[in-house]
Amino acid sequence: MGLGPAMQMAGPFFIRTPSVLRLGHFTIKPFSACYDRPQSQKHGEVEQAMATLYDTLGVPTHATDEEIKRAYRKAAMKWHPDRNSGAEDVARATFQEIKDAYAILSDAAQRKVYDAVYAEQMRGWEAQHARQRKAQAEREAATRAADEAAYTEMVSLAMRFADEGHNRDVLFGVLLGRRCEARRAAQIADSVSALQAARREPAKAEAEPVAADASESAESSVATEATAAKDDAAARASPGHRAHQDKREEPVGDTHPAGALSGLWFQFLNGLRL
Repeated sequence: MGLGPAMQMAGPFFIRTPSVLRLGHFTIKPFSACYDRPQSQKHGEVEQAMATLYDTLGVPTHATDEEIKRAYRKAAMKWHPDRNSGAEDVARATFQEIKDAYAILSDAAQRKVYDAVYAEQMRGWEAQHARQRKAQAEREAATRAADEAAYTEMVSLAMRFADEGHNRDVLFGVLLGRRCEARRAAQIADSVSALQAARREPAKAEAEPVAADASESAESSVATEATAAKDDAAARASPGHRAHQDKREEPVGDTHPAGALSGLWFQFLNGLRL
């Protein structure tokens, strides 16, 4: 006998429709029906749908007939309305569920059908739950990808303005102008500003020795020139230099008269020889 949605079984204890499964007074809702409810109702209904007749009696799914009978007697005594004064309504409903569960699980044929149908429902629920988990994961992945893309765009924008020399406050204002969330804008502005400062430090460190070398070179040149000027001034001030300078600067008109007469005499003698 198949277990398709339209399957029906003669007798008062089993009726299966596309929406429910009834065994006696006990109704099993397909798990998929729980997902047609608002989100606030889904969790409780799924848990209720997953509760089995075995859970109602407090026995495992592989329990023997004797174990099921003992569990039924214990539960029936606990929840009998006559033993729950003041809570008769709750006890009566629970007691009826216990009776329905025992009526099905104590009958081998109905128990077999119940196990098969429940297994089918579980497979359907697990498949639907897996699809929902996959869809949720895809939505979360898409959200993360969009968030990362927006973050990357904001960082690139901040880097561009930082490269142009703008400070942290300007970066923060630009990001806010692009509808970036304030906390994220502050984080990006701080990070980019710190990065730019770290980039400028090596260049500054390299420029300082060059400037120091240039300053030292200029100072050395000035000192050399000053020393040379000082030495030249000292040389000019020495007596020998002054005598030599006076001799070199002596005018021709100051030549001794005897020297001039001697020269004329030699010229006269040379003329006689000719």
